[in-house]
Amino acid sequence: MTDTVKATASDIKEMKIRGAGRIARAGASAMGKFAEDYNGGSLEDFKKDIDKAKKIILDSRPTAVSLWNGVQASVKDVGSAASLGEAKASVVRNAASFVKMSSSAVETIAKIGAKRVEKGDTLLTHCNSSAALGIIKEAHLQGKDIKVYATESRPWRQGLLTVKELSDAGVDVTLIIDSAVRAVMKDIDKVFVGADTVTSNGALINKVGTSQLALAANEARVPFSVCTETYKFSPMTIFGDMVEIEERDCGEVVKADEISKGVKIYNPVFDTTPAKYIDAYITELGVISPGSVYDVMVKQLGNDIFK
Repeated sequence: MTDTVKATASDIKEMKIRGAGRIARAGASAMGKFAEDYNGGSLEDFKKDIDKAKKIILDSRPTAVSLWNGVQASVKDVGSAASLGEAKASVVRNAASFVKMSSSAVETIAKIGAKRVEKGDTLLTHCNSSAALGIIKEAHLQGKDIKVYATESRPWRQGLLTVKELSDAGVDVTLIIDSAVRAVMKDIDKVFVGADTVTSNGALINKVGTSQLALAANEARVPFSVCTETYKFSPMTIFGDMVEIEERDCGEVVKADEISKGVKIYNPVFDTTPAKYIDAYITELGVISPGSVYDVMVKQLGNDIFK
């Protein structure tokens, strides 16, 4: 197995590469590099080895459908390849195409979403979403004089990355602890969050704490929008597959000597926000309702999904 595959999987698992879009692009790039550097002797060997590489990458972040879709997009033509050279070339080509499409999608989402931001708005965001931050920065570039609250997003504190990025862009930004969400909601005009996975019924799987933003926004009548590329839509959920919520080591939350022996720690990475609390999905295809997610999935994947 190439060093690139193992290193990429390790960086994703250890949170050195963060954000659903970033890990999807990293996974696709690793598959492309694997194919480019492959020195095996036959097509059958390549198919077996690329399946092993695929598993290593996917096991690094089981919840992220973006990673699954990025890897699948890269290897989609291997099965029909007539030669080793054709198979390798298809993975290299498809991986590069996915990375380009993914980056372009974020730029498109920024332009579409910025139209929903009005002059003088105070916004709230959570964790560190490229798509959500793209909208905020684009609105700022348009001179809309916005203010932003960003959650700390424990235990990994991705919010520190968010406030640095926004501050560097000249945005008026305030960092808050996660439990202060309801306290500041009275001052918020709109909430923008990213997505890790979107299910066929329009529910959102995202960084733990997202659901509390949605509940507080719903109570305060504040629009709650999810900013996401459509490759984060999970086709597996059409057939009843459940999204696995990843749990991480308790050492991320507390040190062993900080709690009594026998105390359990629950450290989920993500939570679920029901569709009824989501006002809109802002995608590269436009603004859609949660109820339209299924139709978008079927349209993009075609009738082959049901075969």
